[in-house]
Amino acid sequence: MAFETNPDFFKGRGAQVNTHNKFLTNKYVLQHIEGLDEPLLQNSATQLYEETPKKIVSESHSPDLSHMYSINPYQGCEHGCIYCYARNSHEYYGFSAGLDFERKIIVKPNAPELLEAYFNKRNYQPVTIMLSGNTDCYQPVERKLEITRKLLQVFLKYKNPVSIITKNNLILRDLDIITELTKLNLIHVNVSITSLDEQLRQKLEPRTVTSSGRLTVIEKLAAIGTPVRVMAAPIIPGLNSNEVPAILKAAANRGAVDAGFTMVRLNGSIAEIFTDWINKTFPNRAEKVLNMIKSCHDGKLNDSEFGRRMSGDGEIAESIHQLFRVAHKRFYEGREMSPFNFSLFTPKTGRQTTLF
Repeated sequence: MAFETNPDFFKGRGAQVNTHNKFLTNKYVLQHIEGLDEPLLQNSATQLYEETPKKIVSESHSPDLSHMYSINPYQGCEHGCIYCYARNSHEYYGFSAGLDFERKIIVKPNAPELLEAYFNKRNYQPVTIMLSGNTDCYQPVERKLEITRKLLQVFLKYKNPVSIITKNNLILRDLDIITELTKLNLIHVNVSITSLDEQLRQKLEPRTVTSSGRLTVIEKLAAIGTPVRVMAAPIIPGLNSNEVPAILKAAANRGAVDAGFTMVRLNGSIAEIFTDWINKTFPNRAEKVLNMIKSCHDGKLNDSEFGRRMSGDGEIAESIHQLFRVAHKRFYEGREMSPFNFSLFTPKTGRQTTLF
């Protein structure tokens, strides 16, 4: 795949702009540059902001997600995936969904204590909780802060099922806890692989681990018996849509027992961010890719229609679905994710205990 060089490309980040936050009345703009003695500089380093929420488990009532429970120890994500639907949520914190999303990271150090309090609620019944529903729980800052690791310790302590989705091999640091959860049928892991083409991966997801590294994650988790699903997501027509069979085959060869995929959706500010990015990264094919995405979402980039926003429709979407179905049948027939064990949950109600 050929890449064009743009001298204005901001290396090391996915987004190339800071889009306007619709919740803010005012914004900084650079005008009359000829009147400045020096350039208007921005802090390009990653900054951390500490939050102390009162609750940590979120419940989604979306028809597409089936009442999913999730924990997000971080908001914003340094991985910088250009297509990430979570970018829009950064606007609720007063930041931009663009560059701010990648370099202004909100951390929740009290998440483990809040999870314990959640498990100790009088009427709590065990449900599967996802790490994370929004941004990657194993993004780079986790190496230092270990919030996700501490959350897994709580899941193990209370024997509550947990499902993880990540694209970072930092998860292998926690193999000791994951091994124990696996023995009790308390964990599933979903590994996201968007492309096996390293040039494309670096453009789409500039601060993520290589596809080879993610396949190694699948292999090592499968070796200890952890049920692993590969997520070929998101599929972007005209960029990575041809890779669906190869991704499913590579993951199956490493021990994945299931696979899933979603179509790209460019809601809210992501449409502007992605359009700017693809015109700078693939100027010769930008119009074609954008039109193909629109064809999957009733002629729009910004699609919030339940039932269609994650799967798409139309001829191009259907051809991708068919490609996935054929590959899934070929490589995953007879395989399945083992069920969770909900009978082991051990409440500690009445005892003010903590791991930390």
